[in-house]
Amino acid sequence: MNYPGLKSYWQANADALTTDYREGRASFLPFLLPELALGFSTPQVVQALSSRYGKGLVQDALDPQQTVPSPLAGLRTTNWIKRTNMVGINVRTIQNFWNVIKYMLTVPEAQQSVHLLPIWEPGVVASLYGMASWNINPEFFSRELYEAYSHLDTIEKQLKVVVNLLHAAGRTVGMDVIPHTDRYSEIVLGNPGHFEWLQRRDDKITSHRATLHEAVEQAVFRFLKEQGPARDGIDLPADAEEFFSEEYPESARIELLFGSPEDYGRRAQRRGWLMQALYKDGFEPVPATMGPPYRGLEVDTRDKAKTVDNEGRIWREYKISKPQEMSRVFGPLTRYKLYERLDDNKNWEIDFSRPRTATWDYVCRHFYRIQQEYNFDFMRGDMSHVQMRPEGVPAQADNFYDLHKAVRAHIRTAKPYFGYFAETFLAGPNFIAYGNEVDHLEQADADSTLGDLQSMVVGSPRFMQNFRWYLDILKTRDFAPNFTIMTGDKDDPRFDEFYLSGNEARLFTALFLTDMPSYMALGFECRDPHPTPAPNEHYTKLYVFRITGGEKATKGPYVFGKNARLYHRLSRLRLSAERILPQIIRADTLWLLPPDATAATRVIAWTQAQAPKYLFVVNLDGKEAAVNIKIPRLQQSDTLPAPRLHFSTHREEIQPEKLLFNGKQYQLNELEAGEGRVYWFIG
Repeated sequence: MNYPGLKSYWQANADALTTDYREGRASFLPFLLPELALGFSTPQVVQALSSRYGKGLVQDALDPQQTVPSPLAGLRTTNWIKRTNMVGINVRTIQNFWNVIKYMLTVPEAQQSVHLLPIWEPGVVASLYGMASWNINPEFFSRELYEAYSHLDTIEKQLKVVVNLLHAAGRTVGMDVIPHTDRYSEIVLGNPGHFEWLQRRDDKITSHRATLHEAVEQAVFRFLKEQGPARDGIDLPADAEEFFSEEYPESARIELLFGSPEDYGRRAQRRGWLMQALYKDGFEPVPATMGPPYRGLEVDTRDKAKTVDNEGRIWREYKISKPQEMSRVFGPLTRYKLYERLDDNKNWEIDFSRPRTATWDYVCRHFYRIQQEYNFDFMRGDMSHVQMRPEGVPAQADNFYDLHKAVRAHIRTAKPYFGYFAETFLAGPNFIAYGNEVDHLEQADADSTLGDLQSMVVGSPRFMQNFRWYLDILKTRDFAPNFTIMTGDKDDPRFDEFYLSGNEARLFTALFLTDMPSYMALGFECRDPHPTPAPNEHYTKLYVFRITGGEKATKGPYVFGKNARLYHRLSRLRLSAERILPQIIRADTLWLLPPDATAATRVIAWTQAQAPKYLFVVNLDGKEAAVNIKIPRLQQSDTLPAPRLHFSTHREEIQPEKLLFNGKQYQLNELEAGEGRVYWFIG
């Protein structure tokens, strides 16, 4: 089916398909392209939701003063997130929070969790991961929703009702927990003591002593006295010590420095003035780093590492003095200063035995407040792979071992079901972090982790080896690796080769491996194959930030792919999953053909460990058909009927043919490249 044909199919069948949704026979609107869903009017959306979930519940959800309970309410464990199928949404690609609800009309209940990429005001280059404040990003405000419901007149109210509606639909919703901010965020400038600072003159770091934040606090207070408060009616404290004390409310401090939260222009102007005042004294927050050795910075003296901004300020990039393979410096970001330093930071060494408890408490309290305000069900821990202890993962870990661990524990005191989904890539020891990443995730109390299958060609030797390893981790460790399909912040031209083929096999495996979680980003379902790079507007990663010039620039809104054949196949797959998964949703997997770590064969097959009902078979080779496939017998083979073909990703016309059984193996003659099949054991 081509793209115009798919649009015509929806238009011709919209009434019947919508009726199935409203009357509960389908949990989503199959064959509805996401871009068409975004064109639905607000009355259309509300009517559809009301018909399915009840008018009263939807009206309650549209009241930001009310909180629709999470579908997890009352649950005392986080085990649910170890099996959930998650969809990640970069809200900027669909422009506003209200469009999240429209997009989710195209997603089945089998993908029951929604991860919203960072939702806070962004900083430099408008990066979602560079928080400029604790305020919700105003660009995600929906004028359409406000015009339909005038009481939803703030971005905070709109986010609240969107989470309410997702909960009403039985979805779980997650937020990011980010261990850093924009280097010159309101968070940093209003709380210098929670961050690490350096002083630079030209191309030399002149100081990075441990207590440099005290001089910065004095400089910030001088700025306040010279410029005057940004907000009247708040008393100016006597000195910097009082202004930055724990007894002085942070909200008052931020308003005095920058102004009212809703006055975006004024706040940006004041922040710029304060940056200039600190720049004149050479004060800069230390940029965030990734990868061993993490520490030991120096100015990058190359000409291309020098930039001049619109105000004529000269900025320098930094580099690790003794870098290793994965050493990175993230110039726009700065990390919370969680521990004291050894020897006044002379050698950039951290004293992990002395946590800075006020900073830990600050971060935990803020993320707890956000979780409580919007009723989030889980967190994605950004950069969870960071483990900076050179000796590796310690034998014992308390709540000051890892910031994500601490935030999770803090929130779980009120929400025991609150899950922790870690952003780690399961790299080898001492590569992207010190020590063994698997050990680190257990010590950090992660429930599940992203993994890196999305960054591998389906069926390649590397993919097969890692897939098999992930299954070993799943059975032997306290956390679950995800069968990750695509992520919103890695969908860029560098990864085109991973999506040229095998995409049906990816989603098939993700949905029907009932004891393994999965993650899929918006846009995967209709992503075009790109043998050569497409325009930037076709990649979700390039909407994580906003760049107007250069190779990463975008010149308009995100463009959904036109891959009608893939979308049609995946819609059929999702419909099949609707019927199958309720029967096996809690089943453990019995592998008959597990992933071959040698990649000598690319066919995998599994069923349910107890009471087998369905047999799933996939050819993970996206280019070559598999032939003469023999699947080992089940122990119950003598009492089970021969499995009959129930569904194929590649064939619409299904003949319920039986698999030949020779007493030892089931015989399957051929599987097309990337094909997934479902067989069922019926008489």
